Amino acid sequence: MSDVPVPNTIGRSVEPLFRPRDDRPGVSIIDPLERCQYAIETSQCVEPRPVSVDGFAAPVSAVARVRTDRIEFPFLVSAFVRDTSGELVATVDHETEVTLPSDEYYVELTTPVKTYLRVESALDFEVGDDRLTLSLGDESPLEIGARSDHTRPAGTVTTTSDPADVMAAISSFGSALKTTSPERSFPTLRGHPPTVEFGDELHVPDDLQPPETGVTIEVPPAFEFVFPVASLAYYLGATVVPGDSPRIVTDSGSHALDHPERGFEGETARVLKQTLLLDCLTRTEGLYRFDLHERREVEPFVNLDFAALYDASLSDRLLAYLDVPFSLLDDVLPTWRLAVQATDDHRNAAQLPYVIRDLPIIGVATTDGAFSEPVATAADIGEFTRTTDVDRRYPVEPAPDERYVVPPKTETLEHAWLGDGAPVGGNKLVDAGFEHRVDRDGSTDDPQITIICNDPKMEAEYRDSLYYHRDELPFDVTIDRNCSTADLRRHLREPTDFFHYIGHVENEAFVCHDGLLHPDDVATVGVDMFLLNACRSYVPGKRLIEAGSIGGIVTYSEIGNAGATVIGQTIAKLLNAGFPLRAALSIARRRRLVGNQYVVVGDGSIQVVQSESAPVVFSVEPLGDDEYALGIRTYPTNQHSMGSFLLPYIDDEESYYLLGGDLPTFTVTGDELQRYLKLEDTAVVYDHDLYWSSDVDVRRDFS
Repeated sequence: MSDVPVPNTIGRSVEPLFRPRDDRPGVSIIDPLERCQYAIETSQCVEPRPVSVDGFAAPVSAVARVRTDRIEFPFLVSAFVRDTSGELVATVDHETEVTLPSDEYYVELTTPVKTYLRVESALDFEVGDDRLTLSLGDESPLEIGARSDHTRPAGTVTTTSDPADVMAAISSFGSALKTTSPERSFPTLRGHPPTVEFGDELHVPDDLQPPETGVTIEVPPAFEFVFPVASLAYYLGATVVPGDSPRIVTDSGSHALDHPERGFEGETARVLKQTLLLDCLTRTEGLYRFDLHERREVEPFVNLDFAALYDASLSDRLLAYLDVPFSLLDDVLPTWRLAVQATDDHRNAAQLPYVIRDLPIIGVATTDGAFSEPVATAADIGEFTRTTDVDRRYPVEPAPDERYVVPPKTETLEHAWLGDGAPVGGNKLVDAGFEHRVDRDGSTDDPQITIICNDPKMEAEYRDSLYYHRDELPFDVTIDRNCSTADLRRHLREPTDFFHYIGHVENEAFVCHDGLLHPDDVATVGVDMFLLNACRSYVPGKRLIEAGSIGGIVTYSEIGNAGATVIGQTIAKLLNAGFPLRAALSIARRRRLVGNQYVVVGDGSIQVVQSESAPVVFSVEPLGDDEYALGIRTYPTNQHSMGSFLLPYIDDEESYYLLGGDLPTFTVTGDELQRYLKLEDTAVVYDHDLYWSSDVDVRRDFS
């Protein structure tokens, strides 16, 4: 087994922190930059002491030492135990209890903050219904290592607007790969590409040159060909150069990036999806030799020697992969997280580095479908809306001042629009949001939530506990009502993770009891994320992004109060469960027609809180005789992106599955279903209605 060349230095990142717990013996592990944390329990009070990372073989950026004879994770995690040579000794999951003799071990854990343990002791792993306990032979030193999944761009590439120069800039994206082995299919081994800025001449610093992978992508020098290959070039570490027709070229052969049915963009997407999938299968010959469902499904039908491919060069693996007919893999491929439709404006190249780690499917769209009105109007709604009263104090002006565009439909979980125009549905990408995310300071405080309700007729939206307290992740919630312009300005200026506005917007400004507050009147915005649940809040939302925010959810036109209440409550609960902004809105929109009026602006990939694993939506169908069909739809995140895997904690299920879309349906008993739904609080779909797993009684609600 070859080692993965992962350096112990994890790029330019903020170090995780280790703190004693206040409520009970244990340690809180905090990623300040991603504002993610979780806690473990120990048998006695401990005081974490920082130690050097130099002696820690696993890739971490901070290490702390404690003394204990037991640690407990108050949620289910998987553990991979290795010896000092890196060989896998044991895999611990929900159905595996492991005892190991005294030795030196590294334990890798699937926790919200990437965490490793180093210990020299006998080990005993005990798995409960909702926790994992690790007992040591005696009280012993235990080193806890962690790393942030967030890395910042390692540098900047300067390019002109010429397509050939932009090709060279995109070629630099592969310099961010931490390895060219099949393990780069793990998102943690795909670093942040360098940023792109425009100037008078092309300049790619020496340390940002693409890696030597032997792969070149040739495309005609036009942005309709350049942008769609950006994700593929990044993942392959390829150099993009001008050519007469689109194709991949290696020392051993070539592959045309065109197809009589799929066309250029479709074939480029096919190569990206197929390469990532088969890399995920091949990497099971390396450090993660576990039972992967997709490998069992594919291996009998393909003539691939995965062991040999693991040690082959990237270019040789690629050509072997592309010999496999796509039809053999189509049914096994995960549903892709993100599709980006971009206009053919050279300026869009500057935003690509911020989305490329997600490996989006990129298409170049026209605005032929532009139209002047959003999907629904106040007349269509026919109810009390979130504008002010009919005899408005303020004259209404049309908003937004952009053309509406309808991006083409794609089979992905999330959609984004890059360029001029206001997309109906999905995410309007705004470069300032990405820049603010990269530049933001870390925080070790509990997540800060601010709820503002400026109309008493809308109080139903927050009467129930929207952002509920979790033992391992408490919220600090501030609620203010009927704000003045001065009060609202103060709330927008103060640092907060999420700002939930319930009220009115007129003339692109927030309505307060003493007048209007325009976002331009707030010099510095401290709000990271927001939901502006008011009519015509698109323009104020964009202004907040430009003034300091990262991402938010807004509306294009008038919205009915009843529908807005449902949408607001649903989005809040989904964000509370760890869904990113884009995914939360895509789920919530299915509940009400009024959801078509909502759109994400800025960086829609951001989460208010990190989930313990990738967030999921369950679906339940009774089969009779106390049996139920359980569907699980998985939603990748920045932390658990394409290429990540999960283990469903279902009785007798031992296979791991790749993230993205629907897993195969499981058949479970009522007791098994009830136990499974209680593992985490998330959405459950039954008979087209949306429930919350913490509130569900299986036999009462699904019988």
